[in-house]
Amino acid sequence: MSRHRSLRSSNTLGAKRNVLKRFERVALLKERGEWKEGDRVVGLRKTKPSE
Repeated sequence: MSRHRSLRSSNTLGAKRNVLKRFERVALLKERGEWKEGDRVVGLRKTKPSE
């Protein structure tokens, strides 16, 4: 029996993601200078990934 096309794994490793994980958002905010040590990691502002 063959697998349905939508269930096959594809090469998505290089695909652009529009959602960042929390640690990626913190790193991005630190890079931009918008993060201070001691700030809360819950309820972060929305950030767009750098291109």
